[in-house]
Amino acid sequence: MKQMALIPTEKIERAILMIRRQKVMLDADLAQVYGVSTKRLNEQVKRNRDRFPADFMFQLTNQEKTEVVANCDHLSRLKFSPGRPYAFTEHGAIMAASVLNSQRAIQVSVFVVRAFIRLREMVSTHRELSRRLVELEKRLESHDEQIQLILKAIKQLMASPEKPTKRIGFQIREKRSPYGKG
Repeated sequence: MKQMALIPTEKIERAILMIRRQKVMLDADLAQVYGVSTKRLNEQVKRNRDRFPADFMFQLTNQEKTEVVANCDHLSRLKFSPGRPYAFTEHGAIMAASVLNSQRAIQVSVFVVRAFIRLREMVSTHRELSRRLVELEKRLESHDEQIQLILKAIKQLMASPEKPTKRIGFQIREKRSPYGKG
């Protein structure tokens, strides 16, 4: 039980990658978390191949392998490996724990599931935040139009009239004074 404390959920989360639009863990990372060699994990998976349909596990292409090695420092050891790694989805990772049938794998699978769930929650939070930002942008666009109209009206009020048409106030228009000589 003490060994499990050495594997924090954050470490598992960092091992979860996005490949082919799916959150997956590579066989090397999954084997390390479950406390077995990658070779043993893959042997057990091959012996129980019918438990791992395509939506549970798939093998990376050479291009995907190269990309993963280039982007993930902790996977640099795969660079010179002749084989292509397997990627396990959340369900595949749980199934791997069941075929390994070790006490550690069964206990750690709970942490793996929690890591996948936490990432799913973070993605949904980001989607909600993204949706709200789009909504805010739409509001700001309409506010921009309204602000432009207000500024236009203010500029019109500030502009001096071209030529006054009438003089304002009381004015006497007499050619001669009624009291004086005239």
